[in-house]
Amino acid sequence: MAAPVLEVRNVGKVFSRGLIKKEELVALDDFSLRIEPDRPTITAIAGESGSGKTTLALLVLGLVTPSSGQIVYQGRDTAAMSAREWTTFRREVQAIFQDPFEVFNPFYRIDHVLETVIRKFKLAGDRREGDRLIRETLSSLGLKPDEVLGRFPHQLSGGQRQRIMVARAVLPDPKVIVADEPVSMVDASLRALILDNMLRLKRERGISFLYITHDLSTAYQISDDIYVMYLGGVAEHGDVARVIEHPRHPYTKLLVESVPIPDPAAGWGENVELPPEDEVRQQTRGGCRFARRCPHVMDICRENPPPLYEVGPNQYASCFLYRDQPVKAAGGAGAPAGRPLPVVAPS
Repeated sequence: MAAPVLEVRNVGKVFSRGLIKKEELVALDDFSLRIEPDRPTITAIAGESGSGKTTLALLVLGLVTPSSGQIVYQGRDTAAMSAREWTTFRREVQAIFQDPFEVFNPFYRIDHVLETVIRKFKLAGDRREGDRLIRETLSSLGLKPDEVLGRFPHQLSGGQRQRIMVARAVLPDPKVIVADEPVSMVDASLRALILDNMLRLKRERGISFLYITHDLSTAYQISDDIYVMYLGGVAEHGDVARVIEHPRHPYTKLLVESVPIPDPAAGWGENVELPPEDEVRQQTRGGCRFARRCPHVMDICRENPPPLYEVGPNQYASCFLYRDQPVKAAGGAGAPAGRPLPVVAPS
């Protein structure tokens, strides 16, 4: 059996802060994920700010070193990769970042970003071949090369800049793209275009995506699987349709119910009173991360971190409400770490 293209094995990330009084902040705890070679997928990583989404993206890209666990690419632990293997990893695991304004150097024309990828990874034999590859990639993403090439970043719209970043990620023909909130700063029409491009790239080029988002509606529209994160851990994960249409974890239910319905006669329900942030963080020192906000909290929730229980076909929830269900096999995402959590860091 072929090794997974990408595997995140029980990865955790702990940050330290403070000069005199040291404090540990857990940004991600015991997270696991697999991307299989024969099934390109779009996997959504969803949750509110501080849930660990961006920390996970940085870990997968190799920009942050895990405190525990492994990031494995095609059977090789990234921590043990040679320089040549790292070059291959950098070419085949690409990123699309959130802000289309800050990723460009204002002193360089747009061409520089794309030509650097061609040169860095030796994608073309000469300048003419490189120009052809750039133009074809831009055109495939709905951009007119003559309208964007030769211009400085400030001369383009935010939507054009973001699609150029998609083109930059696609140029080296990657196997995985980590897309960190790629449509949060563009308007609705361009959002639909970029999401459609992601679906087409998965279908036509076999590229898998980790789609980092706080928007459950777009996750539902384009994703195959979803991980719902809360304070560095997995609250629920599985098939996106099952998780969104039939959420089982109280936190997932809260998120789904907060999505506005396009009906002026439909209300959003009662106001939700949340405890102060400091109290929520204190609760993460032991027990269930969501206990302080959960309407179903029990004594066991305050004492032990819940494992992931199998609550349906390809659906798992980290909640003691389902403690009569089978526990996901050891090593699965969100399995209990066997230790209380310190304060959780924002993502």
